[in-house]
Amino acid sequence: METVKVQDITANDLPWVIRYDASRCTLCGSCVAACSFRAIEFKVERRRMVFSEGDLPEPKQRFSAVPVIRQVSNLKQYCRGCGICTKVCPNDAIEAVRNPDTRHPIVIRCVAGDSIKRGGRKNLEAGTRTLDKLRIGRISQMTDPSLDAQRHTFDLLAPFGRIMPPGKLPFRIGADGKLEPEGQAPPVRWIYPVVIGDMSIGALSWRMWEAVAMATAYLNEECGLPVRMCSGEGGVPVRLLKSKYLKYLILQIASGHFGWNRIVKAMPDMIEDPAGVLIKIGQGAKPGDGGLLMAQKVAEHIQAIRGVPKADLLSPPNHQGLYSIEESVQKMFLSFNAAFKFRVPVAIKVAASATSVSVFNNLVRDPYNIVGGFFLDGIDGGTGAAHEVSLDHTGHPIVSKLRDCYLAAVSQGRQGQIPLWAAGGLGRAGDLAADAFKMIALGANGVFTGKLILQMAGCIGNEMGRCNACNTGLCPVGITTQEPRLVHRLDPEKAAQNIVNYFLAMDQELKKLMAPIGNSSLPVGRADALVATDRGVAERLQIQYVC
Repeated sequence: METVKVQDITANDLPWVIRYDASRCTLCGSCVAACSFRAIEFKVERRRMVFSEGDLPEPKQRFSAVPVIRQVSNLKQYCRGCGICTKVCPNDAIEAVRNPDTRHPIVIRCVAGDSIKRGGRKNLEAGTRTLDKLRIGRISQMTDPSLDAQRHTFDLLAPFGRIMPPGKLPFRIGADGKLEPEGQAPPVRWIYPVVIGDMSIGALSWRMWEAVAMATAYLNEECGLPVRMCSGEGGVPVRLLKSKYLKYLILQIASGHFGWNRIVKAMPDMIEDPAGVLIKIGQGAKPGDGGLLMAQKVAEHIQAIRGVPKADLLSPPNHQGLYSIEESVQKMFLSFNAAFKFRVPVAIKVAASATSVSVFNNLVRDPYNIVGGFFLDGIDGGTGAAHEVSLDHTGHPIVSKLRDCYLAAVSQGRQGQIPLWAAGGLGRAGDLAADAFKMIALGANGVFTGKLILQMAGCIGNEMGRCNACNTGLCPVGITTQEPRLVHRLDPEKAAQNIVNYFLAMDQELKKLMAPIGNSSLPVGRADALVATDRGVAERLQIQYVC
């Protein structure tokens, strides 16, 4: 037998170890067939059995070949702990066990010469979130009674578009004393305060993207919730661009401009305007870095939509030609809004950072009054291909930066003129309504979410290192892959139903949180309704400290 060198990669170097019970296994092969990472395989082991057949002990040996399931120990086909093998095993004979002594962060850099690309989640868990230290502490009781969440009518709408102050509205008083329009006001859409965040058709499988689109249409058409979804970078199928459902879609353009050639060509045939245009300047998971779609996820339909070959698709870290805030505003005004004849609001998305307030202050003073929203993405935001070091060590928490932007607008008397939308790890524990309420009370007009949508559909990844292989194109549940055999594991109708049900539940929960403070409309900026159980958080956010 060849000597194993200490530098060789073995199972105890990897983040997950396969625990296999041969006595329970019937060798049906379900686990090997289901493992999208090829982290387990059939092997034959040579077994020795000692026995005695006579009346007196007379040891004899017999050797036999026994088929077993073995873990693959290499850095291309290692176990991600997704647990699919356990799900499909009829005999509970196999499971993935977390290895607390893993050397994976070191060996992958030493052997592969690359950092780990994690699919959408941070690796480092630095205690509880700021949002978990906030409580709704102001309850209306005697002088201003609470509302009845079951019977009262609530106005759960948030603006997407520039809100003009009364003195600047383009109206004049006519000779008959009536208001007459004078010029054109910026377009505004009043939508649900939770937007389905930008996830491209490419980052998601075609079935998952279809499920999100179906859920959005159903929520609008059948449930009366004006929910909007963002297309993400990379274009949209032409049949959707030409359909009546385009009005529920926010079209995103990022620095790579992928897919916009098709969008421009489809404009003459559009029967509806999109809900808006979102220009992505940055994202919370990897601020200062461009987008990336790995070559293994660039399927034929993605190549057709984006007009590209099968290769890694990288977006530059910034928009070419947008090197100043003023220049950016001019180009947004002249191109993206003018393309739809000024009927569509235009917003920008930036990564939360120390410079976010400076950008926001300049946009608030925009003389063109065209910027229709400021989407702020914090460090817990997700992506399918960010480098590990970016996920863990760059960016800014969303809560304090949102609060800074809101208070900066308040100090100028301009709050609400540019709607603030915030995201970054919201709903991590499944309670998006509570997180959204707290963010709105701190100054957001609404929130947007992405990772949680994937979890509604069946994503099994988490912040503790389970799965998180979105970038590989081998998603075991068919959500972030373009491999047909894996994509068909996802039932788009069931995924859409889960998303719809979650939004309906969240809608009720938002009302249950608004009613006790006596608000029938969104409590934007009502930080007096919140208290903090941490003194540092209370001082930083300028809210009441309780103990």
